[in-house]
Amino acid sequence: MTEPTSAAPAQTLGAAVREAAALLAEAGVPSPRTDAELLAEHLLNVGLGRLRSLMLGDTPVPPGYAELVAERARRIPLQHITGVAHFRYLELAVGPGVFIPRPETESVVQLAIDHVKGMQHPRIVDLGTGSGAIAGSIAHEVPGAEVHAVEYSPFAHAWATKNLAPLGVNLILGDLRDAFGELNGTVDVVISNPPYIPAEAIPNEPEVALHDPPEALYGGGADGMELPTAAAASAARLLRPGGYFVMEHAEVQAGWIAAMLSRAGTWTAVTTHLDLNGKERATSAVLADQAIRNERMGQ
Repeated sequence: MTEPTSAAPAQTLGAAVREAAALLAEAGVPSPRTDAELLAEHLLNVGLGRLRSLMLGDTPVPPGYAELVAERARRIPLQHITGVAHFRYLELAVGPGVFIPRPETESVVQLAIDHVKGMQHPRIVDLGTGSGAIAGSIAHEVPGAEVHAVEYSPFAHAWATKNLAPLGVNLILGDLRDAFGELNGTVDVVISNPPYIPAEAIPNEPEVALHDPPEALYGGGADGMELPTAAAASAARLLRPGGYFVMEHAEVQAGWIAAMLSRAGTWTAVTTHLDLNGKERATSAVLADQAIRNERMGQ
């Protein structure tokens, strides 16, 4: 009589995460270990610190983990799988149809927040809000701020509505070219992260090329500068004299945008700003008063 064989021990959480990290690395995911941990944390909802403690013991693998890892290995964005994007102090709802906010944009938001420090009730407009990351962060971090945001895509607008409604932001569905005409000449800060990728520049990362909405990527025209130029024109329309404009862009576009703002005759203090990686990520300018503008225009 043969002895019954015992069942193989169930895989532990630690082993599953290590295996998942290897699978994601093989699939070309840029941060395989982190993503493997975040997918497990999403299912367990225990926080990363606690998750790493559980990985040292014999905690079982949560149901559905292998399926989520397989999705990420197909280069579906992590944020689409979890439904959440973390940005500054916010946890944003995201999914198909909306641009996933990037960490480098956090430093652009900081420029606007630093500028309004000490103002009692600053009026701020976010042109092309996407998920609402910029507008939501300013509303959350600047007490008393009056924040307005516009988004062109109905899909992104739906996500922004979910994210911004609890924060008191005035969100509209519309075009950044002509939005908020009723605010012309009264705004303290205009901030924008418009689409700016040139028409022929296909992003390398599958997460971007296949899953970020094209209308959130391509800025219009061969050089991608149609919407950034329109955002600058709207900022000049909306701001009061002395108001502050800051716009995110690609590193290679910094010189072009600084020159465009300088040529306009509308702006002073045109400044390029570096992100945390030392890349020329944003350009800011101050709206000149009418006398200076008239002088520059030869009037």
